[in-house]
Amino acid sequence: MSQSTAETALWLLVLLPALVGAALTLLRPQRAAVTASLVTAGVTAALALFVSVTGPQVGVPFMAGSHLALGVDPLSALVVPTIAVVTLLVLLFSAGEIQRSRARFHGLMLLFAAGALLTATAQTLPALLLAWEVMGATSFALVGFWWHEQRRVRAGTTAFLVTRAADLGLYLAGGAALAGGGGLALTDLSAADDAWRHVLAGGVLVAALGKAAQLPFSFWLSRAMEGPSPVSALLHSAAMVAMGGYLLLRTEPLLASTGWAGPAAAWVGASTALLLGAVALAQQDLKQLLAASTSAQLGFVVMGAGLGTVGGGAAHLVAHASTKALLFLAAGAWLNALGTKHLTGLRGVARRWPLVGWASTLGVLSLAGVAPLALWATKDAVLAAALARSPWLFAVGMAAAALSAAYSGRILLAVWGRVPAQDRTRVKEHLDEEQPGTGHIGLLERLPMLALALGAVTLGLLALPPVGDTFARALGEEPAHPGMAEMAGSAGIALLMLALVWWRPPPRPRLARHWLGLETAARTTVVVPTLALARALARFDDRVLDRGVGAMAVGAISVARQVAAVDDHRVDGLVEGLAARVRRLGQVARRPQSGQLHHYYVQAVAVLVVGVLLLLTVR
Repeated sequence: MSQSTAETALWLLVLLPALVGAALTLLRPQRAAVTASLVTAGVTAALALFVSVTGPQVGVPFMAGSHLALGVDPLSALVVPTIAVVTLLVLLFSAGEIQRSRARFHGLMLLFAAGALLTATAQTLPALLLAWEVMGATSFALVGFWWHEQRRVRAGTTAFLVTRAADLGLYLAGGAALAGGGGLALTDLSAADDAWRHVLAGGVLVAALGKAAQLPFSFWLSRAMEGPSPVSALLHSAAMVAMGGYLLLRTEPLLASTGWAGPAAAWVGASTALLLGAVALAQQDLKQLLAASTSAQLGFVVMGAGLGTVGGGAAHLVAHASTKALLFLAAGAWLNALGTKHLTGLRGVARRWPLVGWASTLGVLSLAGVAPLALWATKDAVLAAALARSPWLFAVGMAAAALSAAYSGRILLAVWGRVPAQDRTRVKEHLDEEQPGTGHIGLLERLPMLALALGAVTLGLLALPPVGDTFARALGEEPAHPGMAEMAGSAGIALLMLALVWWRPPPRPRLARHWLGLETAARTTVVVPTLALARALARFDDRVLDRGVGAMAVGAISVARQVAAVDDHRVDGLVEGLAARVRRLGQVARRPQSGQLHHYYVQAVAVLVVGVLLLLTVR
C-alpha cells in the first residue's frame, strides 16, 4: 500500500465526517440522514483502523514556520480507532432512539466526532486549536439540541462558557509558543525558552483540565446531562472530555520539562478522582452519577499524564471510553423506556430487559475495578506509578478507587434490587417524572451495548503484559505494571466496597449532592460575569453604536436633500440655460442651410474672401 494512499486516508478520516455532517446539518435530508450518517461512520471507522496501522503524516502550510499538520503515532493509533468505533456504535443507537430532527442531530454528531478525530491526530497547535473550536461549538449545539426547552439551552450555555473560559489557556499557550521560539509542533513545545515554557505549560494545563472536567471546572459536566443520551455517551467516552485527558498525555514531555506542571496535573487528577467520586456516590439521578464518575475516572488519566505513565493513562482512557459509552447508552435506553433516570425509579430494571441488564452490569463492574475487567488493570497501572512517586498520592488514588466501587455498587443495587412492597408507590411516582416511557428497547439500541460490553471486558489487556509492555515500548517508555499483590489488593477492595454498599446504603452528604458547590462557583466567576458583560455590550450597541449609525444615516439623508436642492435649483438651471443657448446657436447655424445652390456659392466665396484677408493681414 503506497504512502500516498495512507495520507489520503488520513485526510478523509477527518474531512469525510466533517463534510457529511455539515451537509446533513445545513440541508437536513430527513429520510436519508440515518443511512448517510451510519455509512459515513462505518467508513470513518475503517479509515481509522487503516491509518492506525500505516501511521501516515500529512500537512499543509498555515503560517511562516508552521503547518496545519496531522499524523498518527502509537498514542493516536490507540485513540483514533476508539473515537471512530464508539461514534459508530452511538450513532447506531441513535438511529433507534432519536426520531425527531434526525438530520440535524446526526449532522452535529458527525461534526463533533470530526473535531475529536482532528484533536487526536493534530501534530501542531494550529490544527489543535481548530479541533478545539469545532468540539466546543458542536458540544454547545448538542447539549442544547432540544432548543425549545429553555433549561436545556441554559445548560448548554453554562457548559459552553465554563469550557470556553478554560480554552483561553490554549490561546495563551499558542502565544507563548510563538514567543518562546520552540515552534508550534506539539513535539517541540518543551524546547521553548525557559520562561515561555512555563507559560505554555500553564496554558495547556488549564485548557486540558477544563475540557476533561477536572477541578475546579467539573460542574459543567453536570449541566451537559441536559442533552440527549447519545450525546452524553459520546461526549463522556471518546470525545471532548476524553480529549482533555488526551491532550495532557500528548504533551507529557512539556509537563515534565517544567518541574511543576507534571506534579500539579497528578494532584489535580487525584483530587478530582477522590472528590468527584464522593459526588457520584451522593447522586440519585443515574446520569448525574455517571457524569460525576466521568470526571473521577478522567482524574486517573490526568494523574497518569502528570506521573509520566502515558501508556497507563492512555489504556485507562480507552477502557473508560468503552465502559462509559455502554453505561450512558443503557441509561438512555431505560430513560426512553421508563421515562425516568432516577435510581429509585430504576429498581429492578435489569430484570425486565435482561440483555441490557447484563451488558450494563459488565460495564458497572468494570467501572468498579472488579478483576479481570478493563478498568481494574488500567487503573492499577496508574496507581503503580503513583506508588513509585508518592505514598500520599497513591493513598488518594486508592481512596478514589474505593469510591469508584462504592458508586458502582449503588447502580447495581438499583437496577437489580427488588422493590419492597412498602416502596412500590414511591417507585411508581418516579416512573413518569421526566417523560412518558415507551416500555420498549429496540434492537438498534441493544446491539451497540453488546459490542461495548465486549470492550469493557477485554480492554484491560492494554495495561497487562505482553500487550501493555509492547504498547509502552512503542511510546518510548520502559514497560512497567503493578505487581500481582497490588492488583489483587485493588480487586479485593473493589469487592469489599460492593458488598458494603449492598449491605448498607452509603451516606449522601448535602455538599456532595450539590456537586461541592461548584455550580455556585461557576456561575459566580464565569457565567454571571460573562452574561453581564454580554448584556452591557448589547446595551452599548443599542445606545451608542446603533444611535451613532442612526445619526449618521439621518445626517446622510440631510446632506442628500441639500445636494438634491442644489442640483434642482443651481445645477439643473445652469444645464437648462446652457441647453437653451446651444439651441439658439443651432437655430442660427441652420439659417444659412436654405437648400438654394447659389446661397452656398455665395457662402463659399465669403469664406474664401475672409481667408484671403486674414492671410494678407498676417503677412
